[in-house]
Amino acid sequence: MMNISKRLAGIFFVFIYMTVSPSLSFAQGAPSSFADLSEKLLPAVVNVYTTQNIRVDRNRRGSGGNSFPPGSPFEEFFKRFQNPDQEGDEESGNSNRRPRVQQRRSLGSGFIIDASGIIITNNHVIDGADEILIKLQDGTELEATPIGKDDKVDLAVLKVEFGEDLPFVSFGDDSKSRIGDWVLAIGNPFGIGSSVTAGIISASNRNIGSGPYDRYLQTDASINRGNSGGPMFNMDGEVIGINTAIYSPSGGNVGVGFAIPSTQASVIIDQLREFGRTKRGRIGVRISSVSDEIAESLGMEDAIGAMVNSVEDDSPSSEAGVMFSDIIIEFEGVEIKEVRDLTTKVANTKIGSTVQMIVLRKGKRITLDITIDELDEGASAEEEEAEEETKEELESVLGLSLTDLDEEARTELEIDADIEGVLITSVDYESGREGLRRLRRGDVIVEVTQQDVVTVEDVKERIEDLREAGRSGILLSIYRRGQYVHVPIKLDDDEDE
Repeated sequence: MMNISKRLAGIFFVFIYMTVSPSLSFAQGAPSSFADLSEKLLPAVVNVYTTQNIRVDRNRRGSGGNSFPPGSPFEEFFKRFQNPDQEGDEESGNSNRRPRVQQRRSLGSGFIIDASGIIITNNHVIDGADEILIKLQDGTELEATPIGKDDKVDLAVLKVEFGEDLPFVSFGDDSKSRIGDWVLAIGNPFGIGSSVTAGIISASNRNIGSGPYDRYLQTDASINRGNSGGPMFNMDGEVIGINTAIYSPSGGNVGVGFAIPSTQASVIIDQLREFGRTKRGRIGVRISSVSDEIAESLGMEDAIGAMVNSVEDDSPSSEAGVMFSDIIIEFEGVEIKEVRDLTTKVANTKIGSTVQMIVLRKGKRITLDITIDELDEGASAEEEEAEEETKEELESVLGLSLTDLDEEARTELEIDADIEGVLITSVDYESGREGLRRLRRGDVIVEVTQQDVVTVEDVKERIEDLREAGRSGILLSIYRRGQYVHVPIKLDDDEDE
């Protein structure tokens, strides 16, 4: 059996499907009995058993505890006690050289969402399995076939064939649940069989660092290893979450469990059933968080939204008119408070649909219509760092040595002809000015607080205007090796440039 865990900040996030332990957890108390609800829901919850065949090299020394140096007389002695069936191989000199297959078994939970035998579980429960068996509440065992899985949100859809309709449950809307609401968790902890536990929703929209689309429901209902893939129900008997992970230093339940919310899961499950894979949306921008310093430098009351660092050519965003330095604050009627709000919302939006997106551009709200494209899951982009040597110059502003961008610098640093701005030739990191550590030699300042700059004088004049306007900081928009970044810099009230 395999033990899956993820250490984060010294604590384990344990994805909870496998190892059987002798310790048990007991259901928490509740204001009223859950007996009627449990009796109704239990038949639709299943146990998931998987087998993975692993080839083992039988020539490895140390197997069975008989580990001796090559040529040792004891090695020849113990050969006489090997399996007689291997003697033919010994005579040919191939003793213990044939690989053998070991079976790794694991367990988890799942639930039926369609009478025809559609079952939902976690991807990590069945990932790599050569055989998947489903055990129904009456003990019937059925072989399951995967019809789709998604590793980024940790979901899998299985199908079993049965001669009659199976009991099933339906998804509810987790967004209608509140922190403090009662929930039931049903699953197969430690492989002991179906168990019902109760608790409350203790938090929502949790990011535990397990993937790019984290927005877990948190619960104190007792869930343990083996519960993975099992349903979390509201008091109406609707599935509002899929139990996936626990937060624990020991691997056992400590009252902090996480479930994929139903509104997120149902979109992915529909796609897996229809296409066998997930189709995520994209709008074609690189974005970053709006820090308190950035918000202050732009005169924003709150540090919310997602700041646009670059817009891809021929993308939905370029066609919709999204611009560098825009701050996306609303998408399809949903307020964007942080980057993860936007990435999750876009990913779950139907491909080809056109939605409204609101951006903040130089303090004004602008509404754009944007058509969602499909994300290429294999595509990846990494920011590169500019470390080229550039010539030193004379002008010094806020601890930065600056020079106008000329053709020699463009050629040396491979800066495209359409990039206009001011070149940073050195940074005084010893000045202690907040924000300078994020800048480096070879960066090109293209904007100062959302206003274009082309010369060093433009930079100085813009800084002076902002200081006179009472700003305590500025926002530098930087071009760096084909990418853009935004860097807030603190101003000194008494400094003259």
